[in-house]
Amino acid sequence: MLKEFCLEGKNALVTGGGTGIGKAIALVLAEAGANVAVAARTFDRVEQTAKEIHSLGRRSIALQTDVSDSKQVNEMVEKATCDLGGIDILVNNAGVSRDSPTVPLPDPPPRKVYWDHRVGISDDLWHRIMETNLSGAFYGCRAVAPQMLERQSGKIINVGSINSILACAYSAAYDSSKAGLKMLTKVLALEWAPYGINVNGIGPGWFATELSHASWDDTEMHESRVARIPMRRLTDLRDLGLLAVYLASPASDWMTGQMLYLDGGQSAVHS
Repeated sequence: MLKEFCLEGKNALVTGGGTGIGKAIALVLAEAGANVAVAARTFDRVEQTAKEIHSLGRRSIALQTDVSDSKQVNEMVEKATCDLGGIDILVNNAGVSRDSPTVPLPDPPPRKVYWDHRVGISDDLWHRIMETNLSGAFYGCRAVAPQMLERQSGKIINVGSINSILACAYSAAYDSSKAGLKMLTKVLALEWAPYGINVNGIGPGWFATELSHASWDDTEMHESRVARIPMRRLTDLRDLGLLAVYLASPASDWMTGQMLYLDGGQSAVHS
């Protein structure tokens, strides 16, 4: 392995690490040499991820955390810090999504969907998505920053979405939360650049995960989405982990304030 990509001796904390993108990132960080604490609301899932990290010869701890609660996030960072001896890499990946029209619509949409067009976004749904996707990342950055500032080093990776730059109908809450996360990444990068802290983001395009399995299992919708990707195919979640290794490693020391889109070229067409 090139020494610039080696994470030996580094400690990472990954939220939403029980399934999908978060789990893939956590495992590849461990492969690159990092010890990894994984957190999520469902403990048995992150416990399984932690076991897989242990099998790679790395230290790990599973933490049950709801990132929309700042108190729980503070406790998560404190426990991970105590167990691993400090946090060098923070990956804010925890997120939720649910498509819905902003207000009830008189007619169903022209394409197949998995929600009721007669029900709009409630206050509870709006706040749940915003508090998990945006506030949760803010809480994580705020909680881990003091130790990184003291060391004058650290890597923060916010997992955004292609939806931070490409609007989709019926996803007002999700798209707004991811657009906000992109701007938070830029602001914190500017604030902390003088102290050796890099803040970047990954903007995944369409990936098949547990969160989106219903739409991908639909053959018609699957083919329609793939047809809109310039590379005409999906890729493996591992690719997101490899990009995270770059952003977590010394190889990216000169990069900060960026959102890197891994989407098969989709954002190049539409942005």
